[in-house]
Amino acid sequence: MLLAGSGVGLFSLSFAATEWSLRGFGLWSTVGLRGAIAALIAGLCLALRRVRVPERRHWAGLLTVGLGCVVGFPALTTLALQTATTAHSAVVIGLMPLATSCYSAVRTRGRQPRAFWLAAVAGAATVVTFTLLEHGGAPSGADLYLFAALLLCSAGYAEGGRLARELPGWQVIGWALVAVLPVTATLAWTALGHEPVRLGATALSGVLFLGASQFVSYIPWYRGMALIGVQRAAQIQLAQPLLNLFWAAVLLHETIPAAAPVAALLVLACIAATQRAAHRY
Repeated sequence: MLLAGSGVGLFSLSFAATEWSLRGFGLWSTVGLRGAIAALIAGLCLALRRVRVPERRHWAGLLTVGLGCVVGFPALTTLALQTATTAHSAVVIGLMPLATSCYSAVRTRGRQPRAFWLAAVAGAATVVTFTLLEHGGAPSGADLYLFAALLLCSAGYAEGGRLARELPGWQVIGWALVAVLPVTATLAWTALGHEPVRLGATALSGVLFLGASQFVSYIPWYRGMALIGVQRAAQIQLAQPLLNLFWAAVLLHETIPAAAPVAALLVLACIAATQRAAHRY
């Protein structure tokens, strides 16, 4: 749980870092550079450790991780942040744990008690209610990007957690990053030639953190998933909205909607219920 929780802690900084990066780099430059920097770090680590190339049966899962977590999620959340605040985006992503657990249940036929699913659904319902109330009962365009992002990323999380039972977690994310490097490198090269660049300490800090964390944060995350199971670890990510709200206020000086902390705390309360139910099962 501590390993998975430390991964979530690092994930929670990604929205704030994306906002920083967008102050100097374009949308697609940020997405491409993030993945390319992470792939270079991962490739260097794999080369230094002389890690053998994974077996053919692992590559479908690795590509799912790469396309979902390295390309799809960063691209869609960055698009959402063009019109939505970090605080709002953070709470919407609170649906990720339920989506990841459902994908894992279908993919691996893993079972959890009824109390686990009731608590998981309660957390997701809180997030949906918050989203609809803030936008007068209808989702915004940014929400559509965010929901698509969480579907892609939840598949990547679940596949990565499954693979981490056979491969070390750092190798799972490392090979996934290397697999999609042609995509991220091409995107970065093309975007930098067409989007304006305003170099500054804030923008550079943001994009470098995104690149490093794209590799580093997944190491404890996938290890935690391998140890306690994908479905149980996924629910720990219900804490991310609360952490994102904290960073949005501290680092970006955003005004937090009155309902956002309440929604985040209700979602956080569901973590205890899911962990307790899963532990007893």
